[in-house]
Amino acid sequence: MTKLTAVILFLMLSISFAQTPPKKKAHLFRGKVEQVNLSTKSVTVNHEKVEGWMDAMTMAYAVDKESILKELKPGDQIKATVYEDDFTLYEIQKDTPKK
Repeated sequence: MTKLTAVILFLMLSISFAQTPPKKKAHLFRGKVEQVNLSTKSVTVNHEKVEGWMDAMTMAYAVDKESILKELKPGDQIKATVYEDDFTLYEIQKDTPKK
């Protein structure tokens, strides 16, 4: 490979990486399950404020793993990871209520 070819390849790779959008910021999500909807593969959660992104509210969210819907029921406290501008709950776990 010539030096010119190597330089062109390097510049092309640099440009493609420079155009990659930054990863979205992750946030901790906590709340109480209000409803589990198997047909829409979603869960309605009355959640706490998500610092730096969203106020407290009750809202339906998609889930990253459909199998979790069979484990959740209304009244369960959960925690999960959410990403800015993405209304999917990731890595949902049952949680103990905050005191």
